[in-house]
Amino acid sequence: MLLSSRVKGIHDSITMKLNEKSQQLNDEGKVIYNLSGGQLPIKPLPEFVEKIHHQLNFLKSYQYSPSSGFLPLRKKLIKHLAESRDLSMDLLEGSWDCILSNGSKHSIYNALGALIDPGDEVILLAPYWVSYPEMVKFWGGIPNVVKSNVFDAFVPAIEDLHKVMTPRTKAIIVNSPNNPSGVHYSESWMREFCLFLKQYPDLVVISDEVYSEISYFDPKPSYFYQYDNSLLSRTVIIQAISKSLASTGLRLGYAMAPKGVISAMSRIQGQTTSGANSLIQRALMDFDLKYVEPFLVPVRNHIRLNAAFLREKFREANLGHCWYQSTSAFYFMLDFSRTPMFKRFSPDEDHSYEISDELLNNEGVAVVPGVDFGIPNTARIALVIEEIPFQEALTKIVRYLNRT
Repeated sequence: MLLSSRVKGIHDSITMKLNEKSQQLNDEGKVIYNLSGGQLPIKPLPEFVEKIHHQLNFLKSYQYSPSSGFLPLRKKLIKHLAESRDLSMDLLEGSWDCILSNGSKHSIYNALGALIDPGDEVILLAPYWVSYPEMVKFWGGIPNVVKSNVFDAFVPAIEDLHKVMTPRTKAIIVNSPNNPSGVHYSESWMREFCLFLKQYPDLVVISDEVYSEISYFDPKPSYFYQYDNSLLSRTVIIQAISKSLASTGLRLGYAMAPKGVISAMSRIQGQTTSGANSLIQRALMDFDLKYVEPFLVPVRNHIRLNAAFLREKFREANLGHCWYQSTSAFYFMLDFSRTPMFKRFSPDEDHSYEISDELLNNEGVAVVPGVDFGIPNTARIALVIEEIPFQEALTKIVRYLNRT
């Protein structure tokens, strides 16, 4: 059968493929240090599991939910946003709504579908999450990339945003804390971003805040609309339980935005997947979100320790010029281009896949090629595995990077 031109243009998710290959090698008896995973290797907090178990007893947990999700939960999540961002409920109540979807990826997909016409341009800040450009292109949009580098800790310059603006620019996706860089944009960056947005009153912001509760260096993440509340009228906020509740497999994400956008997203969802998981929605409705903060304290401490080990290991190996301070989420970008190992490769081409494959086959360490995040000759590593295996894996990586 002939496939559509739309699906022919979609690339496989490299993170999913690498996880599969790592698991296959592990099943074959090889010792694999998997630093490619984008999830916490821990169970969700017991209080949440208890709520899920309780909801198993009710018929509604096995039946359809409304297309946008249960209304009490939607209201609860908007209230939580207001409290966590120090926003007045007067700004949101009545004018904003929420939609529950099958993960944050689904929420972003629906948001782009509600906003983007074929030919519209969407600004992406590199490094960006691997699925952004694919989702933009699926809806007929054109990704317009603003790059950054290790010298700036992978934080894009606001002045570079002006350079890519055209009459067809419709939206920008801002992901802070950032996957894959493991940094969040500072208050000064967010304030400058406010001024940028004021100059382009029709530009819509999709603010991907899935990692907002996982930061391990102060000051914690803040957002542009906290400094200029008027910008909420053209903002779509993306959230999920995947990271903060260590529940990636439960597939529950959500978007909060002005009612007109949520209504459009609900129409798309109603004709594709229908409502998200009823059982998990009902458990979350009954769950006190105050438990999230103490649950994440040891998680943050663990990531901070692994990040500190990485810093010292790089300094000991004279790779300090390839290091930057990660602050949030649980990732770090390895810059291959300035290491002794890279002398074997042409600097004018990308070798992310080749180098990552060498690391996996020769050292047993799985990383994610950075070119799919928009940064050639780099790779993303996750800082979440246990302390001793992480140190062993990083020792192998450093040895490889210093090999000529």
